[in-house]
Amino acid sequence: MGGTLLVIDDDPASCRLLGAVLGQQGFEVLVAHDGKTGVELCRRRKPLLVVLDLHLPDTNGIDVLDELRQDAENLPVVMLTAHADVKTAVRATRHGAFDYLTKPLDADELIVVIGRALETRALKCEVAELRQRLGAGGTLALQMGPSAEVAAVAEQVRVVAETDFSVVVLGETGTGKELVAQAVHRESERRSAPFVAVDCGAIPEALLESELFGHEKGAFTGADRRREGRFRVAQGGTVFLDEVGNLPLGLQAKLLRVLESRQVQSVGAARSTSLDVRIVAATNDDLPGRVGAGKFRADLFFRLAQYTITLPPLRERASDIAHLARRFLEEVRVELRRPIRELSTDAVAALERHPWPGNVRELRNVIRQAVLESREDVVRRPHVQKFLRQAATPGNTEAGLVGQSLKERADAAAREAERLAICETLRTTLGNKSRAARALSTDYKTLHLKMKALGIRARDFSP
Repeated sequence: MGGTLLVIDDDPASCRLLGAVLGQQGFEVLVAHDGKTGVELCRRRKPLLVVLDLHLPDTNGIDVLDELRQDAENLPVVMLTAHADVKTAVRATRHGAFDYLTKPLDADELIVVIGRALETRALKCEVAELRQRLGAGGTLALQMGPSAEVAAVAEQVRVVAETDFSVVVLGETGTGKELVAQAVHRESERRSAPFVAVDCGAIPEALLESELFGHEKGAFTGADRRREGRFRVAQGGTVFLDEVGNLPLGLQAKLLRVLESRQVQSVGAARSTSLDVRIVAATNDDLPGRVGAGKFRADLFFRLAQYTITLPPLRERASDIAHLARRFLEEVRVELRRPIRELSTDAVAALERHPWPGNVRELRNVIRQAVLESREDVVRRPHVQKFLRQAATPGNTEAGLVGQSLKERADAAAREAERLAICETLRTTLGNKSRAARALSTDYKTLHLKMKALGIRARDFSP
């Protein structure tokens, strides 16, 4: 073992015991005696794990847990509690705590729990590294496939990346618009500066201006400290505005002013500051149509669309399907620690025949679910066929339903209804699974398992 751990506990005796036990295991132990200090220390030092007491002098441990999990979803948190508070500790696990321990602490149990927590963290890091190697760290051909259509998009990216043009990426949901935006950033001279993504449809309208441009302390109720907006965080780099068509008209005018003046003024600030960012926007909407309907400003549209890249849907580049399926298979195989080696030929053929209304995102979900349920070392056609759903396009619905039993249709409809409900709730809660579970009237563990089975990631909805 080894590394930095953080203890948030106002009990000096408990802190001494934790420091002695964990110090013998080679850890550097940081200590905070209240929630506010603990959260600040965690943000500054980024420990491997947090040991958190449920009862703190300035707040309760569950509120601190929620704040820690919002800052770092994969950070393992072990709760400490008295015997009488076990029910509360169990509730904390539903909020994302890795485990809980009761006082007085047992040193051997503490070491075992922390070992398991760090092993889980290491696995998540391994999966993230694999995604980086197979995804954001590679070329578009590696990320999206070897088709001629992807090659044409890659050439467009190469051409525009050398300029400072604002770019609009058009495409259906799930086609990989953010991958293209990342590629534009990665191949530009701004590559060493931040790439900051903002989902304009996932942030409540009342908070959107503050999220984009920042706010000063006291600018509005609840603004207890100064916060830099996404544009300032991305200084020198690229801001990716996903689903830009969702911006309200009032904020469109402010965004246009920022882009034209290269100045940004945070909410509550007396003056503007200079800004140097590149904008890549994306939408699955008909922006020119929204302009014509008066729902999107024409001047902002032309300012953003200095260059346009259109992504073809997956059904128009079938030669990419096998590549993507094998890439997702490798990713989930590592994540779930399954000894699955490959996709069978008939499974690939079934995937290539499917119309993919949900595009690459749907393909990824199908592979994840097929691997989860497979008990063999090869994913075969029945494993994927179970999760393939028919595209809801005119003239194509009945063809895909032929051969499906009533139960199969009902199961598919129920899965899709669950997926849509979870995604919509996560979009509202900005990816906070604890709040989403409460909104859906279910417990945290059930929601976590549902999301895992459906291939839904909370970080896809976080700001």
